[in-house]
Amino acid sequence: MAIYLCHEHPDLTAHDASVVDARPGAVALSRSAFHPGGGGQVSDIGTLVTSDGPVTVARIEVDGDTWWHMLDDESALIDGDVEVRIDTDHRHRVASLHTMSHVLNAFVYQEFEGSLVTGAQINGDGTGRMDFDLSQIDNDRLRALEAPVNDVIERGHAVDAVYVDAAEAAATNGLVRSLSVAPPPTDDGRLRLIDVAGLDRQACGGTHLSNTAESPPFKIGKIENKGKRNRRVRFTLGA
Repeated sequence: MAIYLCHEHPDLTAHDASVVDARPGAVALSRSAFHPGGGGQVSDIGTLVTSDGPVTVARIEVDGDTWWHMLDDESALIDGDVEVRIDTDHRHRVASLHTMSHVLNAFVYQEFEGSLVTGAQINGDGTGRMDFDLSQIDNDRLRALEAPVNDVIERGHAVDAVYVDAAEAAATNGLVRSLSVAPPPTDDGRLRLIDVAGLDRQACGGTHLSNTAESPPFKIGKIENKGKRNRRVRFTLGA
């Protein structure tokens, strides 16, 4: 798991950068506070302000060590110095969804004897879903977790990112919650954990809030059976 600029400076949403590579509709920068997405989370979106005006960044595509900032204008070719501006509304929606998905995950893990995540999707429109390794359960038990998730929002738990030794994390139950994959360690053998104070601690490379009180209310929607052992929970943010 790489340590991104947005990990080191989560409040950095505007900064200067230089173009280091370009092709029509895409540009690589000397540094970027965009989150590239991954693990089911969409990437940041935003704007590059050039000498000719602003250009919209629709998504990030990662090719090895190169982050291509994919432009709305597929014919645009830019160079020189730019100002990077992250779309803060989009960042906040995604960070809220991702943080609350951790809270939901924590309650599912407690309620259903360590059930693991089999898939997740965090979208930029305020919708998301998580898949859990669950078989014969009453969907109403899952839907009832909406209330305690919203209680966590109201109480305002601090959310922090910490790094621990990957070997230590592997030996600790519950830090890695995915059934099939685990986040890769950093180059120096550490794993990034998201710590929701007093409630949850698990490995993750996504964007998150600094306090659960920053999230809009959480709503569980449709719950679907996806195979014999897979239960899909859809959720949204809003009033």
